[in-house]
Amino acid sequence: MYLEPWKPKRHKSPWRTLVFLALIGVAAYLFLKENPSVLSKYNPLAQELPKPTPTQSASSFFVEAEAYYEDGNLDDAIAAFRKVVAMEPDNDEAYVRLAKLLAIRNHTKEAVEMAQKAVNLRPDSPRNKAVLAMALDWNGQYSKATEVALEAVDMNPNLGVAHAYLAEIYADQGNWQRALEEAETAIKLDPQDVDVVRDMGYVLERQGKYEKAISYYQKAVALQPNLDFLHISIGRNYLALGQYDKAIKEYQKAISIAPKNPQGYDYLGWAYFLSKDPERATVEMEKAIKVDPNYAQAYGHMGVMYYIRRNYEGAIKAFQKAIDLGITNEEYFYELGLSYIYLGDCNSGTKWLKKALEINPRSHPAQEGLRLCKPNSQ
Repeated sequence: MYLEPWKPKRHKSPWRTLVFLALIGVAAYLFLKENPSVLSKYNPLAQELPKPTPTQSASSFFVEAEAYYEDGNLDDAIAAFRKVVAMEPDNDEAYVRLAKLLAIRNHTKEAVEMAQKAVNLRPDSPRNKAVLAMALDWNGQYSKATEVALEAVDMNPNLGVAHAYLAEIYADQGNWQRALEEAETAIKLDPQDVDVVRDMGYVLERQGKYEKAISYYQKAVALQPNLDFLHISIGRNYLALGQYDKAIKEYQKAISIAPKNPQGYDYLGWAYFLSKDPERATVEMEKAIKVDPNYAQAYGHMGVMYYIRRNYEGAIKAFQKAIDLGITNEEYFYELGLSYIYLGDCNSGTKWLKKALEINPRSHPAQEGLRLCKPNSQ
């Protein structure tokens, strides 16, 4: 057998390998330096973690709501207080403040619910009971409102706002003497409370003392100038005095404070209509409906405006919408009925005339409408 002679193995030089690895390292370094995203893409440890966002506390929402109120932004204040009660369902102070704002924005049923929750949480609070009485009054529950307001006064006879809300309740029931007595007591106890001063204006307004009412509403504005409903109240009294230009200015102020509140546009439109500018009136009332398509009072005012201008088709449409949205008003009922009658539809008209008579059996326009239709029914 032939055997190849043995030769020792030739070992490669280690320096060659080291130089080769060094060159690879330098190339990798230069590549990553120019393309840093490659490393972060393939290295989960290098991924940037999302920054934690702080959770807003209930107390900060409460402060936020108060700031909104001071600025006259009642709708955002309501939204902020809703967040507070959602986070702290045992916060009676948030419930009671939310209830008052809801009543001002005409969400009276919910206002009663929120105020009742405040009372349930703290039945020993006369202020909570006072606000519940106010909400009940604005919701048309006069007997219950009187009962709760008297409880609040008995719990703390020195709480001015309790007397003020009781005065408002008496005024809504036509008890003028007691209303004025309670309003005067409230003013003596707390002359710097905007609700106390406003309620004195309201009591005077309900008694037809419009100039005195305006003076108290103006005092309330001096205490808190950014509340649109105070300017609307002043404008309402100027309308009653026939001072339309002054009323228009007050409504414009209200709109500048709260452009999302349909009430300002509605009243402004009504003021323009009374001042013999029906075209401008229509524009403003349509703005009210655009802001809130479910604002019933604007449809009612438009119905009256169309009725007076003998646009009976337009009146029927507007009155029907107002009624569908929950308004029960003697004038709207008989003007809706008469609109049908003037268009020759007694069958549809008499239904609404009878509804007006249910509210006021002595309603002369409704009685006249039925007489107009009587020959047609024979």
